[in-house]
Amino acid sequence: MSVQGTILVLDGVSTNRIMLKVQLTAAWYHVVQGEKLEGLPALVRRTQPDLVLTAQTWPDGTAADVKKAIVKEPGLDDVPVVAIAAQNDRDARLRALKDGLDDVLTHPFKDTLLLARIRSLLRARAVTQDLQVSNGSQPIGFAEPAPTIIRPSKAARVDILTHTARTGALWQKALNDQRQFDLNWHLQSNLRGVLSGSVPDAIVVELGSNPAGLNILADLRSRGVTRHTVLIGVLKDEDAGQASEALDRGADAVCLGGFCADEIVLRLDNQIARKSRMDRMRDSLKKGIAESWIDPLTGLQNRRYAMRAIQQIAQQSAQTGRGFALMLADLDHFKAINDEYGHASGDCVLTQAAARMQQVVGKAGFVARIGGEEFMIVIPNISRAKALTMASTLCEAICAVPFRLPDQRTPIAVTISVGLKMSAPAYLSQDEAEPVEQLIKSADKALYAAKQAGRNQVQIRQSAA
Repeated sequence: MSVQGTILVLDGVSTNRIMLKVQLTAAWYHVVQGEKLEGLPALVRRTQPDLVLTAQTWPDGTAADVKKAIVKEPGLDDVPVVAIAAQNDRDARLRALKDGLDDVLTHPFKDTLLLARIRSLLRARAVTQDLQVSNGSQPIGFAEPAPTIIRPSKAARVDILTHTARTGALWQKALNDQRQFDLNWHLQSNLRGVLSGSVPDAIVVELGSNPAGLNILADLRSRGVTRHTVLIGVLKDEDAGQASEALDRGADAVCLGGFCADEIVLRLDNQIARKSRMDRMRDSLKKGIAESWIDPLTGLQNRRYAMRAIQQIAQQSAQTGRGFALMLADLDHFKAINDEYGHASGDCVLTQAAARMQQVVGKAGFVARIGGEEFMIVIPNISRAKALTMASTLCEAICAVPFRLPDQRTPIAVTISVGLKMSAPAYLSQDEAEPVEQLIKSADKALYAAKQAGRNQVQIRQSAA
């Protein structure tokens, strides 16, 4: 997205293009114009628009053809396309929404409504871009791009918020007749009814002269639980000012001219489909972030996590004056296990050892696999005596019970050596505390001493106090 935001205006009538350019340039958008559908792919690739405003009908096509052309371009499948109709034709608007267009505006429209709709759509696209990887339009964690339109599940939950019970009941029946949503309606005075149950996929809000509906939109958009919920406002008349404010308060779409079940269903379908895609991308991103800190074999934290975590623990320790324990543990004679029983058996030993150590440490600290058979254990807010006890317990947990291996009838004995280093900064300033790198080196020397002393034991590196 450019600094200003690039808007592609497509219209065969030059006066329409000029009027839109004047409106959009005044709002500090960069405007690119096109007067025919021929050559559109090349124009789109060259200009990389953030949003497209297009005439609804052309001598050689329709706004739906524009949408199809945009979607085919790598990295631009999420660019919003808004059709501009010459007259207020509800059937034409419904056809456009059914074709996957993001909205339809009707001449003449006020600048405030046009700009509010553009702001809303650009905000939505910015969210999409934040969740995408840089190479094309691939969402993180997906092997292929998502389809342009994904119809929502019939079980999608939709809540209705109206001024009166009668309106709520009528809207619920009309939507149920059109599509089998999981519908619930509430009076706007009972917002708690929406917030106390499971989070709805979408909420349809009745708007009017009373500012309550607008305030509800802002409230719902600001709450963590409904931040990603689709919000659709319904206005009884063609009040462009109210519609503009609703969009700026957080509505994903506004239906003008009163409740129309067909239009509401189309908007719900398209918006919930987009939400579903965004939800999957968020889940994939969270999973990817989590997995970047996890060792895939053992399920323990990995070296990357350990190095970052120990830095934070060291900083907190220096600030609070409470010591922490750093242990490096290494399975004894692990190469011999791999050589004699095979790498699959070696992996089995690693996973079992990881589980035993994790059980000992629990929530007191963390266990990370930082190398082949080497582990790091860090315990904050612990005394020297308790750290020694825990290190000894770790050794005991490994050697007390032999390890069962695949295809081996007899379990094998495994031991572990542990090097312990205590950081006790109570008497040191933050600048004087030992750097993390030095602490790790000290723990490594203690581990080497444990190996040299016969393995299957704990050695502690004394502080230089």
